[in-house]
Amino acid sequence: MDARTPRHPSGVSRRAALTGLAAGSIAAGAGALPFTGAAAHAAAGPAAAPAAAAVPDPAPGAMKLFADPGFEFAGLLALGAAGMRASEVGEVLTIVNAINAAGLSEQTFTDTFRSWGDKLSAPPPGAPAGREVPGQTRRFRSLRAAQYYSQALFYVLGTDRPGDEKALYLSARGAWDAFARLCSPAAVTAQVPYAGTHLPVWFFRPEGPVRPRPTVILTNGSDGQNTDMWTYGVSAALDRGWNALVYDGPGQGQLLFVEEIPFTTAWEKVVAPLVDWLRAREDVDGNRIALTGISMGGNLVARAAAFEQRLAAVVCQPGCLSPWLGFDKELRDLVTPDKAQTNKVWNEEVVPRLTPQLRFTVSKRLEIFDRQALRQAREGKVPTDLWTPAQVAIGMDVTKLVPRIKAPVLVLDYDFEQFYPGQPQEMYDLLRARRAYLKMTQATGAQLHCSPMAPQQHCDVVFDWLADVLGPGPSRGPLDRS
Repeated sequence: MDARTPRHPSGVSRRAALTGLAAGSIAAGAGALPFTGAAAHAAAGPAAAPAAAAVPDPAPGAMKLFADPGFEFAGLLALGAAGMRASEVGEVLTIVNAINAAGLSEQTFTDTFRSWGDKLSAPPPGAPAGREVPGQTRRFRSLRAAQYYSQALFYVLGTDRPGDEKALYLSARGAWDAFARLCSPAAVTAQVPYAGTHLPVWFFRPEGPVRPRPTVILTNGSDGQNTDMWTYGVSAALDRGWNALVYDGPGQGQLLFVEEIPFTTAWEKVVAPLVDWLRAREDVDGNRIALTGISMGGNLVARAAAFEQRLAAVVCQPGCLSPWLGFDKELRDLVTPDKAQTNKVWNEEVVPRLTPQLRFTVSKRLEIFDRQALRQAREGKVPTDLWTPAQVAIGMDVTKLVPRIKAPVLVLDYDFEQFYPGQPQEMYDLLRARRAYLKMTQATGAQLHCSPMAPQQHCDVVFDWLADVLGPGPSRGPLDRS
């Protein structure tokens, strides 16, 4: 294999933040299987043979949803969300069976999940004609529809209709908005000014009297959707009498799929206006605002916390110092200070050798960093400029900033962390403020990046730590508005 040819597996996992051409590989202990699946063998040539497993399989032993590890991770995320009512076990397993029967691919995965989003957006079977479906039924059908549309959205660039990306996002967004309106009380929606545009926010409050409450700002990763924030924070916050704020930043949700605004290297400028907005509310305790970040969000919130001094606590899920190091080394080695030479090698020596599955991987990983890459991906083309999006990913390194964080920080790690192995411990070691490190383990079914099979355990760990740091009662002392 040409030394310049990136090595990578066929699938890209659901919340795989910036894993580039290594996306979809499953970590094995301290190392990672460099490539798995049919596409990897196709890239390596017909003589390539799978390596024997050197360590136990990190997947759950009771069942396997998909043969490909990338699709498997996506399926586990959908299945695990059932614990927070963001999916239904029977629905997910039925979907999985249908996909496998049709032949696993980006096309069948997208089409099947999309069809279930459509089903749940319509009235349930047997609903009396002319009679409105009860709000509680519509509420959680809408949440599950948002989940299934979001699953389809992730793989749509690998289908025969990559231009449907925006439409699929809007379907997921419509279902999410319907769910948020039907919550009790309904989520407060707003548009918070940011850099010439606005950040859409959804502010969830528990039932009960209006009084200052602790509040958590929930930060998504590189390809998560709002329904993931329900699973990994909103539901748990409300159960504990906390407020929760969900938002789309640059490179995420509305700003990416509609406004075509890619990720920024200055996430503190995203978080600051959110803190301003929250501290102006009478139902928010301004001294107890926490910031959490899941997947690549663990990098984003660390960056924000190094500059934003009004945060009471920060949680990195997992700790991520450098998203760029999540890319395959051979891909990273392509990027030099010379933009023209980098792109020449990319377009002449690498892109022509990519299989259809690998073309999808590249398009999905690069679209979040560069508007041109996004537009080319929607046209079914491999982005021609590797250098420009790479500079954004490289610029997200927070290694030198982490020691500046003053708020208490919880760093999560995971058995078989497949995207940022070793980085959570490295982040913890760099912290100078109050800190805690905790690993989610296979022993309790919480292994793999972001514990896809155990979001309830995940939330228990996070919110128990936050309660310990912030305290369960009212704000201590007068509200500091500085």
